[in-house]
Amino acid sequence: MHIQSVYSDPSPTGLLDFIEENPLGIFTTGIPSPNHAHLHSSHIPWVLDRPSATELPPKVRLRGHIARANPQAKTMIESLTCSNLPSGSALEHEVLILFNGPYHHYVTPKFYAETAPASGKVAGTWNYAAVQVYGRAKVFFDSKSQETDEFLMQQLSALSEQSERKIMGFTGEGGREAPWEIDDVPVNYLNILKKGIIGIEIEVDRIEGKFKMSQEKSRGDREGVIRGFEGLGTDAADYIARTVRRWGEIKDAAKT
Repeated sequence: MHIQSVYSDPSPTGLLDFIEENPLGIFTTGIPSPNHAHLHSSHIPWVLDRPSATELPPKVRLRGHIARANPQAKTMIESLTCSNLPSGSALEHEVLILFNGPYHHYVTPKFYAETAPASGKVAGTWNYAAVQVYGRAKVFFDSKSQETDEFLMQQLSALSEQSERKIMGFTGEGGREAPWEIDDVPVNYLNILKKGIIGIEIEVDRIEGKFKMSQEKSRGDREGVIRGFEGLGTDAADYIARTVRRWGEIKDAAKT
């Protein structure tokens, strides 16, 4: 990812927070295969495991699952089995996961209230936020293995907990509905579901983020962008307006 310094977030915590707020990541692999395409991408919701206070060196991990019938899953399984590596082993090739913010938007030059009327030296652009994660992927594909079963149960339980409580708001507190739980599923049906998926655990080697929200512009232009988006009256535009204001304040604070 090409990240100019003005668009970067140097805080590792901020990048991890972004992933937890936007857990649907695009999982990309590039694996040589005689039977399948080299490149594959799949949208997968992830569970983030932050570093343990006692773990040295500290490691960030991501846990997910993918349909066994997915060609990407078949390629990963083929890569490991052809190398005589068992379920739970790590792929040889690095993988990438891309997390996008909830909204992105074109920015018209008409919003630049300061520069556009003064010189006309403006151009349209796009505001967006994204975080990229790189690492090694362990693949749990043996449906008869206790290790695979335990991984899938832990991952499915954590994912349902995360989705029900953080995304849906079903906390069971303050009059809210109780969350759905994986334990509500009949055992026989759950076993069928688990046979149809494989588990993936990413040990993160590096993480980087780009938050392009007009912070390179002057304060006058940023205010014009905020007003312009607020005037559009859409959820996406309102989000961009708030985010432009937030990153502008961060930029201004860094100068003082």
